[in-house]
Amino acid sequence: MSSALITGFPGFLAKNIIKELRKQDAYSKIYVLVLPSQTGLAEKMIAEIYQDQHHSQTIEIIEGDITLPDAGIITNTLEKLRDEVEYIWHLAAIYDLAVPKEIAWKVNVHGTEMFNRVVTQFSKLKRYTYFSTAYVAGLREGKLLETELIRPAGFKNHYEETKYEAELLVEKLKETIPVTIIRPGIVRGHSETGETIKFDGPYFFVNMISNLRKLPFLPYLGKSTACINVVPSDYITKAAIYCSHSEEAIGKTLHLTDPNPYPVEEVYRAFVKELTGKYPKGRLPLPIAKTAVALSPVRKFLQVEKETLDYLTWNATFDTTNAESILTKGDITCPDFIQTVPTMIAFYNKHKNDTSFHIPIK
Repeated sequence: MSSALITGFPGFLAKNIIKELRKQDAYSKIYVLVLPSQTGLAEKMIAEIYQDQHHSQTIEIIEGDITLPDAGIITNTLEKLRDEVEYIWHLAAIYDLAVPKEIAWKVNVHGTEMFNRVVTQFSKLKRYTYFSTAYVAGLREGKLLETELIRPAGFKNHYEETKYEAELLVEKLKETIPVTIIRPGIVRGHSETGETIKFDGPYFFVNMISNLRKLPFLPYLGKSTACINVVPSDYITKAAIYCSHSEEAIGKTLHLTDPNPYPVEEVYRAFVKELTGKYPKGRLPLPIAKTAVALSPVRKFLQVEKETLDYLTWNATFDTTNAESILTKGDITCPDFIQTVPTMIAFYNKHKNDTSFHIPIK
């Protein structure tokens, strides 16, 4: 059997992908590139994975840093990996919508550039799977194709901008090595268990509603005809693994987004009903909402990043033609979002007072 090198551990997606890879007996050995400061957490997470599943596969921590030459991996170890590893997964990135520009560029762009140099040295490489985001589209609207990588007029935040620049770097590698680029939508917890390790992305709206639930009623935020594309972690996990071992996916960029996304207002209504038992009533003009969350005390009380509101009126849909063509062969489909909201909120309610799940709001 083959072996793999995975960055981004002990992050949520990397953890879930490794658990599923072990379940599928995909590799005989998995190496995880971990920042030295994260080694303790990584060891704890590996112990948890072994507790859940009993397989002959092993997971080995490799200390390193994607922003350094040779990813900060010591020479002897890197030489061994070059001759052994056949599959590389690059998930390491800053995923925070409110990330400062300098940090985002260092990790997402410079880090990917440095790691790409390492990847091209692997003699037995069968696949380089890079995790981008569907939101490299920035401010572009309308139907967004998997085959497009067009520089938009602007971006909603530095996360989008730096992931676009990083994807450009990986796109160039398609000419010389077997690359698959994954563009996920907004990732939430497991569709069946609700499990997640942090309340970000769509959970910012959940935070806001939960913290205002004692009001007599909650209004809609502005008026929007836009859809929001939220996908469960288990779909991303299974779909990415299937695509990363599909010959058809070599040289492809794939939208792992919901082919049937719901309108923003319908999702908001489902959240409010599940959290408060009532439906939204009335409307708060979006400019007023944005002015309010621009204030730090308001953001911290609501536990919401101000960048979140920019997605409420962003009118874009993601074409999934290539992804669905491949995933149909593996019988992999995206679960319905509204149907799984109760599970999502049940997990949230169980852990909403646990500070470890919440993202520090500046």
